[in-house]
Amino acid sequence: MSGWTRRRLLVTLGSAATAGLVAPALAAPRDAWFGVGRGELTGQVALVTGSTDGLGRQVALELAALGARVLVHGRNRERGEAVVREIRDLGSEASFYAADFAAIAEVRALAEAIRGDQDRLDLLINNAGIWRREGDETRHLSADGHELMFAVNYLAGFLLTHELRGLLAASAPSRVINVASRAQAPLDFDDPMLEREFSPGRAYAQSKLAQILFTLDIAEAFAADGITVNSLHPATLMDTTMVRLAGMAPRATVEEGVEAVMQLAVSPDYGAGGGLYLEGLEEARAHPQAYDEHARAALRRLSETLVAGD
Repeated sequence: MSGWTRRRLLVTLGSAATAGLVAPALAAPRDAWFGVGRGELTGQVALVTGSTDGLGRQVALELAALGARVLVHGRNRERGEAVVREIRDLGSEASFYAADFAAIAEVRALAEAIRGDQDRLDLLINNAGIWRREGDETRHLSADGHELMFAVNYLAGFLLTHELRGLLAASAPSRVINVASRAQAPLDFDDPMLEREFSPGRAYAQSKLAQILFTLDIAEAFAADGITVNSLHPATLMDTTMVRLAGMAPRATVEEGVEAVMQLAVSPDYGAGGGLYLEGLEEARAHPQAYDEHARAALRRLSETLVAGD
């Protein structure tokens, strides 16, 4: 029986999805998650990347309802400031940080701004991600010339996590959550940017597996600093703008994904150790490449080279 099953306080709410290409209207934040109640995160600081819409937005609101100061991140300042106002209406503090994860320089600037503004960071949720739009089979590049989904979905989080490691360690015990996916494809280190064999599905799936390799690669070293690093597939095809723009029929509610992320964020069962991959609320096995130490080392070397090249 999982720790979640033993500790669960609340059931998942039904979907409140709307028609059209907008994020669903979600239920008000809950008073408690996994034994952590309203106000119990007061004094803690959480950064949720990609939190102006969808899963990230609702996770930000839930953390705020528990008392955390939330650092909201996105590209669109208007939407970001709207989320900040929602959080302040809940009685919590929030700040918005704009950064385009398609540019390594902007990821570095984001980390520098957070280090300058904040004296602690208790939780980093690497949630920001992109997918294709319906009918778009084009291989897009980042500002630095990297395959775009690899750059935004994985490489930005790789760099941001390392850049904020000192702040996370100073706030230990702290946590890092990498929001990955069940869609996973092995990386071809002879063609990591998919210059020869590109498809949007493969690009997305390899970027998500890269997040899991990264999680397992750093978990032990970060744990020595009091930082717990885990990854998860929150839910399949949640009812979000990204899924709708891809022309896919939603199969899960955003609330299901929120519950899975919140378990890793606040449950005492996931406050130490790390190196786990979960599907929803249960621990699972990722693609075999995630457990290949040589593949993890190859990805680490590639990533270090790519982020050093800006």
